Amino acid sequence: MDLELDHIVVSAATLEEGAAHVEAALGLPLGGGGKHAYMSTHNRLLGLGPTDYFELIAIDPDAPPVPRPRWFRLDEFTGPPRLTNWVCRTPDLARALAAAPKGTGAIVDLERGDFRWRMGVPADGRLPYDDGFPGLIEWRGPRPSERLPDSGARLTRLEVAHPKAGAIRAALGLMDPRIIFVEGPPARRATFATPHGQRVLE
Repeated sequence: MDLELDHIVVSAATLEEGAAHVEAALGLPLGGGGKHAYMSTHNRLLGLGPTDYFELIAIDPDAPPVPRPRWFRLDEFTGPPRLTNWVCRTPDLARALAAAPKGTGAIVDLERGDFRWRMGVPADGRLPYDDGFPGLIEWRGPRPSERLPDSGARLTRLEVAHPKAGAIRAALGLMDPRIIFVEGPPARRATFATPHGQRVLE
């Protein structure tokens, strides 16, 4: 598949709780974000240079219920904020989904402000390999990473752990040396170089 890392995702029970957690962990303030009407979620973002960014996401308590499972398993999220998902971009979402493991999702056209994108959305909100497989996205115009202020932080390592780590690696064929697949209980761990030194989010 023709994929590149687009962004990483921290989920939280509330946006306020998530922002406090992320800002304490990274020593950096999160920027603004917006709302996703299709999923009744909202987010805040952090620029990680010209190609990557960081997304904090939670259910929007002021939005109406939705007749579908939300992405990133947000309907069943409990506990403290944590790194739950990662997303890769592709120039041809239909082709990428056809080559991806079953359950990676069906194409949904989405928008927020002047951003337009297509995303593979799983019917049950769960991505393959216990969310070890990335969400797939195709941007139709500008990307957030091109608009966000540069925080000075850079993602240096994304560790994706799963008992079938080798199968995930083989399915993706990614060449990004920052993405490491290791065998073990399902988990994600991101390491950043920041103006305050090395910081880790799990």
